[in-house]
Amino acid sequence: MLLALDIGNTNVTIGLFDHKELQATWRLTTSVDRMGDEYAVLLLNLFSHKGIQVSSVDKVVICSVVPNLTPTFHEISQSYFGIKALEVAAGVKTGVRILYENPKEVGADRIADAVAAYQLYGGPVIVLDFGTATVLDAVSKEGDYIGGAIAPGIMIAAEALFARAAKLYKVELVRPKTAIGKNTVTAIQSGLIYGYVGLVEGLIQRFKRELGHDSKVIATGGLAPIVAKETPLIDEINPELTLIGLRMIQEMNEKS
Repeated sequence: MLLALDIGNTNVTIGLFDHKELQATWRLTTSVDRMGDEYAVLLLNLFSHKGIQVSSVDKVVICSVVPNLTPTFHEISQSYFGIKALEVAAGVKTGVRILYENPKEVGADRIADAVAAYQLYGGPVIVLDFGTATVLDAVSKEGDYIGGAIAPGIMIAAEALFARAAKLYKVELVRPKTAIGKNTVTAIQSGLIYGYVGLVEGLIQRFKRELGHDSKVIATGGLAPIVAKETPLIDEINPELTLIGLRMIQEMNEKS
């Protein structure tokens, strides 16, 4: 089985594949202060809860945007699974040409998203990832990664609002009945949810003018369903896109 690890700024997303089938997914809170053994204990407990044997894992693939944690998970792979993990980094085969001015600046998760989106949906395709940041990535008809846009994530915007405005307070991130809020709670909900709908719709329209009006739009990330249901411009939600991309990259490098 393949263990796929997507180490993000907010969560470590874990996927376990049996060939092409995703058997289980979990999320752990990202903490650079947590020791490798602590992460390992959490991971092994998750395995145990699902009745999965550690010995069933024979491959590990990692993408990370948290440099301080990358060695930690390499060590876990080696110490607890006896496997040298494949990390999505320079020199790893992805099947996607990176046309960014400096390819090293592109996050490994964005590359994994691009790989999966192009193989699953063809090109041109726009990937909209709702994570710590709200990220849009553009992949051409030929499968080249062209570039993208990065905006603060919904939760970052919400936390900044609550921290900077003394009379505003945290609210549940749910869709209000109307865009015109009738109280502070619904006004904040409208600004966050409908505001981000407007943000992503504007960016999608601009991307399509540059990439092609026939571009498909695929949303992923934990908050994707909240925004995606409010706009017709998103064609599909695929919450496991990054993990699937990691599996595809692992397969490519096995064959090379």
